[in-house]
Amino acid sequence: MTTAATAVQDPQLPGDQPVTAASARQVTKAYGAGETRVTALDAVDVDIQRGRFTAIMGPSGSGKSTLMHCLAGLDTVSEGRIWIGDTEITGLKDKQLTRLRRDKIGFIFQAFNLLPTLNALENITLPMDIAGRRPDAAWLDQVVTTVGLADRLKHRPTQLSGGQQQRVAVARALAARPEIIFGDEPTGNLDSRSGAEVLTFLRRSVDELGQTMVMVTHDPVAASYADRVLFLADGVIVDEMHAPTADSVLERMRRFDGKRTS
Repeated sequence: MTTAATAVQDPQLPGDQPVTAASARQVTKAYGAGETRVTALDAVDVDIQRGRFTAIMGPSGSGKSTLMHCLAGLDTVSEGRIWIGDTEITGLKDKQLTRLRRDKIGFIFQAFNLLPTLNALENITLPMDIAGRRPDAAWLDQVVTTVGLADRLKHRPTQLSGGQQQRVAVARALAARPEIIFGDEPTGNLDSRSGAEVLTFLRRSVDELGQTMVMVTHDPVAASYADRVLFLADGVIVDEMHAPTADSVLERMRRFDGKRTS
């Protein structure tokens, strides 16, 4: 595990083939000043591997959502540097950052964020339509098949179950072939069965489509679908786990809770 004290170099050097989808170096995020200053992230170093599924976990207030928002360029950092692929996003101007998020990043949120007047296919292609880009027909067909929506493309959101609506949101994030997808509690509004369906499709998007996935979750079962789990506490990455199971993640979280209350 990389810690704040570890000496690190820039994640991409000239001529190197990128091996990470996102990287953070000594990233600090603080709110307020003086006695009211709150440090949400404290000199965090992390690499997100390309083509892998990473879950971020931690108790409430640990900084997990803040880390995801900073990595995705949705929030600024107080100190440190962040890269998406080989592009450093810290310091980019608003227009450049907007373009990068549009072209290289996909988002899946707890709320489905579908337009009720559009059918499933129109919701999936909406970001590309706004950008004036035509979807790759073969890739779009593969995405739709992977998330199991081929027979639901003409249905509007009100005609779909919660799990199907979230699958539309997953397909929308995948359709533009982003370098990385960030999910913020993507199954938080779903029942266990629908949540399992969506997590299975996220897993398949990594295994079958080569996608890179980063998901913030509080659910050990959801985290068990990932290749790697990062554990945050008090704005610091305190541990990580590879090939997690729901039981092993739950046990690790219990240990953290015990340390915080002792």
